[in-house]
Amino acid sequence: MFTGLVEEIGVVAELNPHDETGGTSLTIALPASSKLLEGALLGDSISVNGVCLTATNLGTTTTTDNGNGNGRQPSFKVGIAPETLRLTNLGDLKKDSPVNLERAVRADTRMGGHFVQGHVDTTADVVSVTPDGNALTVRLAPKTLDALKYVVHKGYVALDGTSLTVTRVDDAEGWFEIMLIAYTQERVVLARKSPGDSVNLEVDVLAKYAEKSMAGYLGAQGEVLVRPMLEDVVRSLVAQAMGGHS
Repeated sequence: MFTGLVEEIGVVAELNPHDETGGTSLTIALPASSKLLEGALLGDSISVNGVCLTATNLGTTTTTDNGNGNGRQPSFKVGIAPETLRLTNLGDLKKDSPVNLERAVRADTRMGGHFVQGHVDTTADVVSVTPDGNALTVRLAPKTLDALKYVVHKGYVALDGTSLTVTRVDDAEGWFEIMLIAYTQERVVLARKSPGDSVNLEVDVLAKYAEKSMAGYLGAQGEVLVRPMLEDVVRSLVAQAMGGHS
């Protein structure tokens, strides 16, 4: 479980589609000053661009330090399952691609974002990035339009693992918008993306649980009847939670 508050931006050191296990592995290099791996153990969960992955190696990697020679940076390796490659944009990563990183929450962690599982539902394409004062409004179109039924005005989504508040939704045209304040722009990968780029989208799991429970109760007509009520429930939950996050 994660909060959607990005701790650090790492860079891809290697994406190996044929590693020693016969699968795909991803090695992430961290800034030399990073504390992300302090106390980390093999098998720990780390969110990489919003995808919950298992650390299979913790160590250092050789990098070029701004042309001044080879240096060593802290790094970790994770394995990527075929299903994860199908549902996320991790397979599109290149060497030096920036990625959002967050460690799994502890029992004493302050919940500043929302409950993020690290289980991506689909990818979404960036449609536009529009300045609004010193903020950015980002419009996104999910690859799987069915995901939009869980996206509601003022509700939560996780984009590349970043907890964000939905500012507009257009179900008919198939898009939604979020806003990035100046502080967030400096600390997440989404602010570096351009129209046509993709992000990993995870919708609020509370909406899924509410839909399934109500659909089961209402029977075969549940899908038709549940959606308006589901949106009301999600809005109520958001209103009772802490203020929105940008």
